[in-house]
Amino acid sequence: MKLKLLYTCIALTGLTASAFAQETVDAASVAKIREEGLNHSKVMDIAFNLTDVSGPRLAGSPGLKRAQDWAVSQLKEWGMANSKLEAWGKFGKGWEVQKNYAAITVPYYHAIIAIPKAWTPGTNGAIKGDVVLVKADSLADLDKYKGNLAGKIVIFDTKPLTERTFKADAARYTEEELDKMAQATMAPRGQRNNAFDPNSPAMAARRKMIAMRSAMATFFVDQKVGLVLSQGRGTDGTVFTTNGASYADTAKAVAPELETSSEDFQRILRLVKAGKKVELEADIKTAFFTNDLQGYNVVAEIPGTDKKLKDQVIMIGGHLDSWHAGTGATDNAAGSAVMMEAMRILKAIGFKPKRTIRIALWSSEEQGLFGSRGYVAAHFGDPRTLALKPEQAKLDAYYNLDNGTGKIRGIYLQGDSAAGPLFKAWLEPFKDLGATTVTVSNTGGTDHQSFDAVGLPGFQFIQDGIDYNTRTHHSNQDTYERLIEDDLKQAATIVASFVYNTSERTEMVPRKPLPTVAPPPPPAAPVAPAKN
Repeated sequence: MKLKLLYTCIALTGLTASAFAQETVDAASVAKIREEGLNHSKVMDIAFNLTDVSGPRLAGSPGLKRAQDWAVSQLKEWGMANSKLEAWGKFGKGWEVQKNYAAITVPYYHAIIAIPKAWTPGTNGAIKGDVVLVKADSLADLDKYKGNLAGKIVIFDTKPLTERTFKADAARYTEEELDKMAQATMAPRGQRNNAFDPNSPAMAARRKMIAMRSAMATFFVDQKVGLVLSQGRGTDGTVFTTNGASYADTAKAVAPELETSSEDFQRILRLVKAGKKVELEADIKTAFFTNDLQGYNVVAEIPGTDKKLKDQVIMIGGHLDSWHAGTGATDNAAGSAVMMEAMRILKAIGFKPKRTIRIALWSSEEQGLFGSRGYVAAHFGDPRTLALKPEQAKLDAYYNLDNGTGKIRGIYLQGDSAAGPLFKAWLEPFKDLGATTVTVSNTGGTDHQSFDAVGLPGFQFIQDGIDYNTRTHHSNQDTYERLIEDDLKQAATIVASFVYNTSERTEMVPRKPLPTVAPPPPPAAPVAPAKN
């Protein structure tokens, strides 16, 4: 208890050597990890199998199943114990694109960049139709289109995206930015955001928008619309994809919908608004899968060997599911490949951990952290009531990676300031690889939060952003080519070292106080949740 109090009182900035001298690091073991991770890496081969070989990995899709089966098999081949798929609960329908072609044919031919929105149907064969502009701000506005939309291609009067930027797509953290992160202090708990107040104007506007979208979707189905075009977020041919319908097995039917590049969308819109005839042809085939509505995570272990500590568990993970326009390389084959490689490194150097080391590759993270939340509920406790299970006391720490291909620059503490001195010491051997920063703050929107919600030490590593938010995150550009090999090698080496150090400590990683019971969440909109 005295040690925990000491850790809590130490500032994370300007740490002296004595502040973390108590935490010893085995230099010889770190050297072995570095040698294996940096000079004998398999991380790009892992990433190749998760991306190019498996394909897009939308939740519930055949592509995700291919990646999961390969991961289970590979982890077994490396000698992991209990490598398996573990169900976390009901998800819903699987879905994939099996054919996608769309082009302007009048006033001239031009193949457009467009991607079916997730969980929308196909066109039931090749179609050709005029593009019709629909303007409707209320349900009454739809009446004028009754009987005039059968077989038509619908487009909306959508504003162009923001003006071009002259900033580079890709960037790494500067020393000034990292220093600012390290200087962060714990923010006081504020009142609940008014945007989540069910009686606020923002929530009222949100409910109105959702109702209008639902009514419009029903109207288009009733009117037998051939295809809906919507403007995708992104520029220069990049399309950031979303879902156009629910994955629930009870979801209502919707019309086929393509998320179109902003350049192609605005070209079509300008022509139609100018009174020019625009004809478009399309042949889109999508498939739904309802034979198994369960969601699954990949799990595997290196069993602990210490008689007193082997029942304690260290977990590492990242989400394996992706969106469907690319092959989910940076989001999040990168994180999954790094975590698998970290496990491989530890086995390759013959490490016999005191505590059990467990990897989990989550599914349905993109729909709301479902895989990790389901796992936490089954093993550790209920975040709504904080009714905890016995396993909660035995989970030492969870480390997550889900911010793209960039190398690790440090770690977010999620407010667990007592863990700061440990991590500062563990990062010391990696100064030459650019990893030094420990910040008490947090990055949101990914699976470490599921652990934090039930009082477990859950951490996300700080990564260089590269072009994650500007070009690859959820987009058709998220492919193997976007991965940076040296960065992934560095990340896997550091993760393996963190796991090694966590396993060999006498004490578990310090914990924050249990959180208070959270208020009920606001109603979710039927759109893809924002992340990071």
